[in-house]
Amino acid sequence: MLAFVMALKRWRHFLRRHFLRRHFLRRHFLLGRRRFTWVTDNNPLTYYKTQDTVSSTIGRWMYFIDQFDFTPKHLPGLSNRAADALSRRPDLCAMTHHAFAFDEELQRHFIRGYESDPDFATLYAQLSSDHPPASRYRIANGHLLLHSRGKDLLRVPRDRRLRTRLLGEYYDSRLAGHFEVNRTIARLRQRFRWPDLITDVTRYCDSCEVCRRSKPRNRNPYGELRPMPIPREPSLSIAMDVTGPFPCDRLGHDGILTVVDCLSKYTRFLPCKYYSTAPELARLLHTGWICGHGVPEDIISDRDTRSMSAFWTALMQESDTKMKPSSARHPQTDGQTERAHQTAQIMLRTLIRPDQKDWVDRLPDIEFAYDTSVHPTISVTSFELHHGGRKGRIFVDLLLPRPADIDAACSPASVRKYRELLAQACSNMQKAQVRMQQQANRRGVPCPIRAGDLVWVSAEEFALEQDVSRKLLPKWFGPWPVTSAAGDEPDDPSFVINIPAHLTVHPVFHASKLATYTPAKSDDFPGRRSQDPPSMDGHQEVDRVITDRKYGNKPCQYKITFRACDPDDTRWISGTNLKASAPLIYAHYERQRLAQGPSRPAPPTQTVVPPSDRQLRPRR
Repeated sequence: MLAFVMALKRWRHFLRRHFLRRHFLRRHFLLGRRRFTWVTDNNPLTYYKTQDTVSSTIGRWMYFIDQFDFTPKHLPGLSNRAADALSRRPDLCAMTHHAFAFDEELQRHFIRGYESDPDFATLYAQLSSDHPPASRYRIANGHLLLHSRGKDLLRVPRDRRLRTRLLGEYYDSRLAGHFEVNRTIARLRQRFRWPDLITDVTRYCDSCEVCRRSKPRNRNPYGELRPMPIPREPSLSIAMDVTGPFPCDRLGHDGILTVVDCLSKYTRFLPCKYYSTAPELARLLHTGWICGHGVPEDIISDRDTRSMSAFWTALMQESDTKMKPSSARHPQTDGQTERAHQTAQIMLRTLIRPDQKDWVDRLPDIEFAYDTSVHPTISVTSFELHHGGRKGRIFVDLLLPRPADIDAACSPASVRKYRELLAQACSNMQKAQVRMQQQANRRGVPCPIRAGDLVWVSAEEFALEQDVSRKLLPKWFGPWPVTSAAGDEPDDPSFVINIPAHLTVHPVFHASKLATYTPAKSDDFPGRRSQDPPSMDGHQEVDRVITDRKYGNKPCQYKITFRACDPDDTRWISGTNLKASAPLIYAHYERQRLAQGPSRPAPPTQTVVPPSDRQLRPRR
């Protein structure tokens, strides 16, 4: 409305006739008002008189507008191009500029490129003569311009260093913004022209380590789902996990240890302390599962500090049990336990009191209800498959007639029926695994990573430092080499990454948390600006210590690499500088060095010259 009021004030001498004064009975008469049409793309503004209450400013504007005779008309914004063109001042269109200036050295570089380029040498010489031929090309300030589609484009000679500078100015400079390939191509094609522009821009953007480190990967994650092998019989393979915390009961229990049999899906919900130690968890597993079902051959769990501790590892070796830990932040490996957690929590919500003090007393009830229900994976109850074909009865089953064809325990008929039940359950489980694998692999792609490759690791896998926002952190850390596959097969979806030793994270990562590293050849873009991240104090951050050396009485020196820099960019620095710049890395390396013993290279040997005969003569 303010724009309409200002337009009326600006053009009111065309829109309103003047009063004609006639001294007839001392009155003024208005001879007429010029009628016009008000066209606007703001549809609600045409109903400004229908408002119930208005402010004092709007009221003054409405009083002024009522002096004119007009008809409001709405015109959609897409059709209101005339007003859009008139609302833009032509003298402001040239305010957007780029900070790329053609200095004298760059101009001479262009001229030398034209003269040495076989595609432009003859043409440039002809256009530089006193009588240039008629052509779409012309020379301005030593630059060869091509007139195309109403504008002049600068032709770039076949010089890799010159093209690299142009690509850098319009892609990774401070005013370029590291935009994607299409925007960079469009920006360059508005100003320059050379044959392989699209190819050069694509390769330049793909090899930019700053973008690979800072931008997310808009692609399907690496790694396809591989189901766990089906056990031969129940109680051979189990999965376990702890969920919580919940309100503490009188015994201090605030968590649930869930143990699931991988074949029968028989589940135990054991109350425990959420922050229990590894010995306490092992004692609970012994009393709650092993004493009733035997020692399993393998256990699937997450990478909890308790299940990965030295005590737990020694206990598993003593009991001849193989641990199968999942990858960090990849719960799909132990999906059946996670699903059992969810079901148990839903059942507890329906049974406990509002004060949530009796959740431990309800665990046996939900455990029996869970095990006596038909599991969708095996199409039979977990209780029946785990207990040799014996069905779990509830109180309502007492009203039903007792079946007459009940076989005696361990009879040939009961053994045959249980074998058929076990075979049918394994077949149903295999079909369910195929369905889940097809559903999960719709988004996954085969992993191209192999041992020895350099990869980026997702920044979400690492702890956050103090006073650092995760939203402004790089999306990827590295690149680091792949040591080996975590499993028995070379194309296993989890890999062991050679991360720096001072990073407190397990070095096994799932393929979905990794990205391939594309190194750029040094001769592709000569003179390319450094892709190292900016430092806070003028020095790069230390990544790791490779080795150390000490000669004589001189201070010890350490060979280091820098974070987010080329792995081949190494440097020797003194222990004082390393301790001041990276105290944690220095302390961690010194602990490892003292534990393994000194491993410094021997000082260079000096050639001993034997004494001459004159030197061996005794003095008189």
